[in-house]
Amino acid sequence: MKTEGVIAEVIKKITPLDSAAMAIARERLDGILKPLDGLGDLEGHLVRVAGITGNARIDLSGKAVVVFCADHGVVARGVSQTGREVTSLVAENLAAGRTSVCLMARVAGAQVVAVDIGISSPRPIPGLWNHRIAPGTRDFLEAPAMSREEAEQALEAGIIVARKLAGQGFRMLATGEMGIGNTTSAAALIAAMTGLPASEVTGRGAGLSDEGLIRKIAVVEEALRIHRPDPEDAIDLLSKVGGFDIAGIAGLCLGGAATRIPVVLDGFVSGVAAMLAARICPGVRRYLLPSHQAAEPAAGVALRDLELEPLLTLRMKLGEGTGAVAALPLYDMASCVYSEAIFFGERGMPPYVRYETAVEEPV
Repeated sequence: MKTEGVIAEVIKKITPLDSAAMAIARERLDGILKPLDGLGDLEGHLVRVAGITGNARIDLSGKAVVVFCADHGVVARGVSQTGREVTSLVAENLAAGRTSVCLMARVAGAQVVAVDIGISSPRPIPGLWNHRIAPGTRDFLEAPAMSREEAEQALEAGIIVARKLAGQGFRMLATGEMGIGNTTSAAALIAAMTGLPASEVTGRGAGLSDEGLIRKIAVVEEALRIHRPDPEDAIDLLSKVGGFDIAGIAGLCLGGAATRIPVVLDGFVSGVAAMLAARICPGVRRYLLPSHQAAEPAAGVALRDLELEPLLTLRMKLGEGTGAVAALPLYDMASCVYSEAIFFGERGMPPYVRYETAVEEPV
């Protein structure tokens, strides 16, 4: 896949994790007054954070959940229970701090950054970061969802947002999206990338009837038959059956990796976006952290592709980044133990001896 400009520049900056920082983090965790691997998977995630940042002093203060908002032309095919006008309505409430993710983020100590990357509203919505590429994608049963140039612009927008937040001192980013119809686009993308049948990867979204689900599956199947997207070319995939919000998340994953900031993934749509980012640059996988496994049938497929295990399985299907925000306190609590717990040595006791491999993410 040929990439140019900002995307190619970012790929060059995504390097392997810092193995020295990871080794120090593992040694520290093993020396804390607790059983070895007592925090389970969270210990491996902390080690990964050290490798991402290149610093064994883990500081997760300054967290932002980035919610990319965009409309999907395929909504015209009756694949969702509501119309595209709901995207603008929810985006307005995101800007006003009144949606579910805003309330949850307040408790989790995270800032919500809502981005208009392709809302069909005729005018910008105050309070949203404006990176609008176009007023929504096209109906991909009539034409490709977007041009290749628009797909690249949307990826670049996500990269720009990550860079800006890094420059503002944020140390952890979480992904989110708001776009009526985006689970249809995500289903088409993951079917194209994995070769799985549409019937296995397409779910009910926000609550389709049996009849609506049958129609949604048929739309995904027809889109793939018409466009035949290249499963290894993320930009081709996005341009043919993707969405601006999905592209924005993929760009955020790339930008986070390039600036050495861990990115916590939300649910199904975010997982598909991360798969696209990994097809642009495989090394980005190591910069991603899991949150939950969503209710959509292919949510687990995306996590397995990314070699991630969910921290939570709550059957959530809200989107907006709520699942990622729900996991943030777990990372905070683990980080607090890592930074402040006492050591065996402080009590004059030898630490446990490790006779098996640590719970640790591969590099």
